[in-house]
Amino acid sequence: MASACKSAFVLGYTGETGKALVQALVKDQHFRKVRLIGRRKVELPVEIDSRFEQVVVDFEKLGEHKDAFTGYDVGFCCMGTTRAKAGPAHFVRVDRDYVVESGQLAKDAGCQHFLIVTATGADKNSMFLYNKTKGEAEEMLKEIKFPTLTILKPGLLLCPRVESRFFEEVAKVMFKPITAAFPTRFSVHVEILARAMVHLAKCPPNESVHVLDNKAIHRVATENK
Repeated sequence: MASACKSAFVLGYTGETGKALVQALVKDQHFRKVRLIGRRKVELPVEIDSRFEQVVVDFEKLGEHKDAFTGYDVGFCCMGTTRAKAGPAHFVRVDRDYVVESGQLAKDAGCQHFLIVTATGADKNSMFLYNKTKGEAEEMLKEIKFPTLTILKPGLLLCPRVESRFFEEVAKVMFKPITAAFPTRFSVHVEILARAMVHLAKCPPNESVHVLDNKAIHRVATENK
C-alpha cells in the first residue's frame, strides 16, 4: 500500500454514515490528516489517532470559517437532517444550503475531489421535498465545477440508528423481503457505503462528475475489500 499522501475533511461525521466513514478512515492509512468539521465536538464511537482533529464551525456563518476548509485534497460530505426533526425550512437549509456553501468554500480553498452522499430518488424536479432538495444540492455542486465531483446515491441505508426514524423503520420492515432477494439493488449498509467512498477518494474516477447508484456503490465496495 502506498504511504499516506492525501488529506481530507468530513462533514456530517456524527450521523450514521459519517460514523461509518470515520471508522473506515481510521483503518486506512492512505490519508495523512483528516479534519472532522461540525457544529460541536462530540465523543466519537471509535478511537481516532493523531491524524484526526475535530473543528467546530457555525454553519450560519460559514464565510467566517474559510480556514476550516483550507489545505485539504478531498472533501467527504455526509451532512443531512430530516424534515420531521428540523422542519421543512431548516431541512433545506442543512441538506442543500450548508452543503453547497461548504462545497464552494472547499473548492475556493483548493479541494480537488468532493464526494457527497445524496439518495436514490434525488431529483431537482421531484414533487417530494426530500428528493427535490437532494437533487438541487447535486445540481448546485455541479455548477461549482470541482476537478472531480462524486455523487453517491444510495438506496435505503441500513444501520443500527441511535435515533430511530419512524418512516425508515417502517420501510425496512416493508422492504425486508425485497432487500433480501435483491441485496444490492434497493439498500446498502453504511459500512459498505463508507468503504466505497474511501476507495473512490483514493482512486478518483476519470470523469469530472461521477454518479454512482446503489448497485454501483455495492460493486465498488465489493471489488475493493
